[in-house]
Amino acid sequence: MFGKNNSAPQGLKIIIVGCGKVGITLVEQLSNEGNDITVIDKNAKLVTDVCDTYDVMGVVGNGATYSVQIEAGIEQADLLIAVTMSDELNLLCATVARQVTNCAAIARVRDPDYSQEVAYLREKLSLDMIINPELEAAKEASRILFLPTALEVNTFAHGQAELIKMEIPEGNILAGKTIAEVASSINMKVLICGVERGDEVFIPLGNFMMQSGDKITFTASRANVRSFLREAGFKTQQVKDTIIVGGGDAAFYLSKYLLDLGVQVKIIEIDKERCEELITELPKAIVINGDGTDEELLKEEGIADCESFVALTGMDEENILLTLYAKQVSDCKVITKITRNTFKGIINNLQLGSIIYPKYITSEAIIAYVRAKKDSLNSNIETLYHMFDHRAEAVEFRIGPKSELTDRPIKELELKDNVIIACISRHGKIIIPGGDDMIHSGDSVMIVTTHKGFDNIKDILK
Repeated sequence: MFGKNNSAPQGLKIIIVGCGKVGITLVEQLSNEGNDITVIDKNAKLVTDVCDTYDVMGVVGNGATYSVQIEAGIEQADLLIAVTMSDELNLLCATVARQVTNCAAIARVRDPDYSQEVAYLREKLSLDMIINPELEAAKEASRILFLPTALEVNTFAHGQAELIKMEIPEGNILAGKTIAEVASSINMKVLICGVERGDEVFIPLGNFMMQSGDKITFTASRANVRSFLREAGFKTQQVKDTIIVGGGDAAFYLSKYLLDLGVQVKIIEIDKERCEELITELPKAIVINGDGTDEELLKEEGIADCESFVALTGMDEENILLTLYAKQVSDCKVITKITRNTFKGIINNLQLGSIIYPKYITSEAIIAYVRAKKDSLNSNIETLYHMFDHRAEAVEFRIGPKSELTDRPIKELELKDNVIIACISRHGKIIIPGGDDMIHSGDSVMIVTTHKGFDNIKDILK
């Protein structure tokens, strides 16, 4: 074992098997939150680079073997996360960890065959979580295509409420109005809880005035989202058709969601064998064997007239170029999959529409689990979303026994600056809270903040 982390651990002791994109993302975020991290990978150079960059411990070897896990400290570990490129290896790593000790175990599994058996695998292998980045990316893309005005659509409160990000266009009725004016003029319960303007992110108060070009995030019950958007002058109908370039697992999952809801799907995939698989698996889809970066092919397949276009190839550069081309020749809704986190400033300036980062979706779910596991007080984290390029967080807490937060009007709580209580879920009812509303035991509460690392609802208090 090598590395240079000599400080006393403040959080959980976590072993991460696999130093790929997702593994490194987890190392960065979990180490920043005070956890004691050890990485395992067969590639010695990768392990050395990660240890030097993030000041963590490292072991070179096969993370599925008992001896390597012992060397990495599995007997003292709180959690093992297996995110190698192999589903089978991840499941084996997690299973060995569960057999060796009582530590929790999470495995990344991407194959559609396994995804149909997640509940069975979790139960039989005693795993705490099985996560599929491509499946989660497809879910996010499908939510956006059902509400194409939005840049991002996230759900919480078991799907009963939504967190919507969108851009205010020139001439929209929201531009030039304060948050309070919008709340009084639009007759429904929504809460604008975050605004990105250029390089700044605001958790807005009632006197904050919105401008065209602002990217706003609001919460509302699922039933009220479309009504609010219609009153605010946005289109709300879902797309009727889509062109997907790239026929990987994410494309398969997305196509299945869309076809089940009556959306016409056309997939362009360069690999002939994969096309034949997709034709068998998705008989209602149109599958084209061809190069999705060929302009003539895209024109022939109707890119100029399609309602949406999703770039899901395995290369970020191709996805970016495809999206820019689609925006040039069409007014369609575009979604771009990005797997790397380099050059994010440049990517954000390219106006690529809705961007999906599968590795961040994966890391958010795991970080929410880790924070909940660290917490020993009165609440647990249900969901976690990073907003505005990780400059803000939306965290959903489940409220435990009575505390200084419960059964008091929100206006009496001494909240930290840049914290807003965005939504309360109570027995299936969604409450967009005002100052007189209260938090009760058993509620789920979504807060939005520019602070980082909240792992208990009490962290919102001064």
